[in-house]
Amino acid sequence: MEIKRLEVGFFGNNCYILTCPWTQEGVIIDPAAEAQRILQEAGETLVRYILITHGHMDHIGALEEVRNKAGAPVGIHAGDVRGLKKPPDFFLQDGQMLAFGKYSLKVLHTPGHSPGGVCLLSEKTLFSGDTIFPNGPGNTSIPGSDEEMILASIHSKIFVLPDDTIIYPGHGLETIVGRERQTSFYPLPLRMDKDQS
Repeated sequence: MEIKRLEVGFFGNNCYILTCPWTQEGVIIDPAAEAQRILQEAGETLVRYILITHGHMDHIGALEEVRNKAGAPVGIHAGDVRGLKKPPDFFLQDGQMLAFGKYSLKVLHTPGHSPGGVCLLSEKTLFSGDTIFPNGPGNTSIPGSDEEMILASIHSKIFVLPDDTIIYPGHGLETIVGRERQTSFYPLPLRMDKDQS
């Protein structure tokens, strides 16, 4: 799978363009800003889906222009649909598989930063939106976020993945699951402590 990471907009958002080299089918994740640049970088990629990890404005600023010109269906979790100007074409659901060329993405619902936050997993590659970053979880000081919930999402959905799974976050550079699991930035949330007692 070919992966292009574009840092776009005032907030340094990552937009990812994934392409199957055999079929040229691909996916655009989080068209945050700079629609023309995103479309130019997509080039000859046949965009099967435009996927939104969560509905915060800094991740969807270029969505409508990219959507109109790429002609691809937009998917977002129902919990974050209110962030969009126009309705999505479909809702992302936990465990859902989305195929493009010889690859597929599995949807992992990871609420906490936002109610409808998702990560997208392809084998040992995870696109995490704002759920997890190098050295810490996503921001939970904003309306609709929940610190215990994001920690529960990280422990139950991300830290169960192999250590060498690469994490491509919504901002900044990539990290790996094993590195993050070994830090002290992700205390086990109380609700999971209770579940294990």
